[in-house]
Amino acid sequence: MKTALTIAGSDSSGGAGIQADIKTMTANGVYAMSAVTALTAQNTTGVAGVLESTPEFLASQLDCVFTDIFPDAVKTGMVSSTGLIEVIADKLKQYGARNIVVDPVMVATSGSRLISQEAVDALKELLLPLATVLTPNIPETEVLSGMTVRSSAEMEAAARAISEKYGCAVLCKGGHQVNDADDLLWRNGGGKWFRGRRIANPNTHGTGCTLSSAIASNLAKGFDLDASVERAKAYISGALGAMLDLGRGSGPMDHMFDLKSVYCEGAD
Repeated sequence: MKTALTIAGSDSSGGAGIQADIKTMTANGVYAMSAVTALTAQNTTGVAGVLESTPEFLASQLDCVFTDIFPDAVKTGMVSSTGLIEVIADKLKQYGARNIVVDPVMVATSGSRLISQEAVDALKELLLPLATVLTPNIPETEVLSGMTVRSSAEMEAAARAISEKYGCAVLCKGGHQVNDADDLLWRNGGGKWFRGRRIANPNTHGTGCTLSSAIASNLAKGFDLDASVERAKAYISGALGAMLDLGRGSGPMDHMFDLKSVYCEGAD
């Protein structure tokens, strides 16, 4: 069995972060491991509190994973402090990690800044150059490129600038600001659009975490980047299309929509 590691925060409501990553990796056929950067107290209506891991304890988690069950792919999510970013970059280099998917969680889709400018600078300097592929949303694409993105042409220009600056592939996620569900993969001087279908489901908590984890899972299994993105988008569409409705806010997707097992059957 292939393996994948998620380095991210815990979501107590289970829809995003480590919990979404593990569900996604499991559903996509790889063995999931985790290094927790922070505990969060949150649900579908918002975040009530955050308790960060120390850099020393995060380093210990990563050492334990890499020296025992070496991951075939690594996904990083929200990391809110410079010290944690430094540890992650150091350990990825120390162990020669491969198939690194960086979800550069800096700005929420609403436009709210999620981490400090100091941490953003560390992310840019230390972590992004190690990535196989970055998966920014439109606000994050604007931060990384220094450009305004309001059209497909501007999305292509920004993706090109980011790819050239950090020397990696970039999957710019569209969304309502540019398009409904079309994403752009830019690498080696060229771009490829991945068309998606708009699914009228308001419960989209954890979509970014889920997409990046699905890409990492497919890279771990040996698919090339194009196929990994294609398969990840199809998985997201299925999880959204299952129309799970939990919680009083923007609820989670059904990560296990495709799981058919006798152990999933209910009492009746």
